[in-house]
Amino acid sequence: MSNSPEGKVSPSELRSIGLFGALSDEVLTHLAGTLTVQTPNAGEIVFREGDEASAMYVVLRGEMEILKKSKRATEARVALLGPGDWFGEMSIVDIQPRSATVRALAPSRLLRISAADLDALYRYDLRSYSLIVLNLARELSRRLRVADGILADLISNVLDHYLGGTGPS
Repeated sequence: MSNSPEGKVSPSELRSIGLFGALSDEVLTHLAGTLTVQTPNAGEIVFREGDEASAMYVVLRGEMEILKKSKRATEARVALLGPGDWFGEMSIVDIQPRSATVRALAPSRLLRISAADLDALYRYDLRSYSLIVLNLARELSRRLRVADGILADLISNVLDHYLGGTGPS
């Protein structure tokens, strides 16, 4: 994956992404001047499950596939992400190895945000740092609610199957 020949991200591109919601023009201009753009090709792995982690990514263009290994080492697609979506944020929050593999499905343009970038924003503008952390927390909460719903449906379907459909309808 290389740095983008298209240069830096623009403040207007950042403004259109939910992660940067409510940030001032001054802060968006600052971030546009400091953050790195990367351009993976179709089929290229951005990172693998188990890799050390130190950055998250925002999809500016393209499509990313999120893959998770089962205990039997079978990879399953758990999400598809497109422009405006972000991934890898768990590495910013819990500093653990990557929980999934991410692969580009099309030529893509990604904004890389490292823990050091967020630390620099904390020092530059505490309010903006707090807004980004709140936006990350909101997205993590949304994803947890979706996962809880999927898990509840799975448990219900398994119970219905093994109990002969005697559960509530």
